[in-house]
Amino acid sequence: MKETKFSKMTTEELIKNQKTLKTVNTVFCVVLLMLFILNIFIIFMKGFSAMSIVPIALLPILFLNLKNLKEIKKELESRK
Repeated sequence: MKETKFSKMTTEELIKNQKTLKTVNTVFCVVLLMLFILNIFIIFMKGFSAMSIVPIALLPILFLNLKNLKEIKKELESRK
């Protein structure tokens, strides 16, 4: 089985990273949602611009964070 970076961490470090990642994801989701809404408003008022792509370009960061959160949860469950 492939050893991940999370398997080298202590349980306390994993729990701390999990809490931090949950907080960061929550804030990031709220900001991204506001950015999508604001972007739709700006597109209707002024038309499409290059800045309209920014929320879409930031989505992979959210998916990577969610994947890491899932891996941390899996590692914590395997240690129980």
